[in-house]
Amino acid sequence: MLGTARLLTRSLADARVSVGLSWRNLRHAFERGNEQRLVDPRQWGVLYLGAAKPGNKASRPCKDPLLAIDRYGEPLADQSAAFSGLQGLVALDGNWAQAKALWWRNAWLTRLRRLVVVPDGPSLYGDLRREARPDAVSTLEAVALALSVLERDPTVRMRLLTPFRELVGRAKAAGIRDSKRDRRSRR
Repeated sequence: MLGTARLLTRSLADARVSVGLSWRNLRHAFERGNEQRLVDPRQWGVLYLGAAKPGNKASRPCKDPLLAIDRYGEPLADQSAAFSGLQGLVALDGNWAQAKALWWRNAWLTRLRRLVVVPDGPSLYGDLRREARPDAVSTLEAVALALSVLERDPTVRMRLLTPFRELVGRAKAAGIRDSKRDRRSRR
């Protein structure tokens, strides 16, 4: 709705947006013109679309804001090792259906480390956008939370969310609302 992935590219020096539906591999997704970039998929993470299964922690809610999970959605036993050596993150942007299509059309994503963001509150979008799940947040919010954990610096999150808060505030002041939410409330 508000283009949070594009806002990320303005806020992070090495962030990129690759527009498309499928790429041969991670390197191909990063190619720009003649520029080639060496990337090792084993050293990259992907912000996974699903939720982490509670695993052994079924009796208590997860308090970790970022979890590394296996392909079955189970949290990895050694979280710090899973975060160690990461060179970058891939975040799938778009609505839920578009993000799922990207996941399924790009098999190379399964070779990346799967990371799940566990937000500490609802999306800053508020009533501007209907979320697929109560724990869903925008691409920018997910990346901001993940980077603050990986960098061990909570100010990263605050710095990245500042322009988003301003953008959301302007949209609300302009009266922009989720048209799908409006249609449901009229029924």
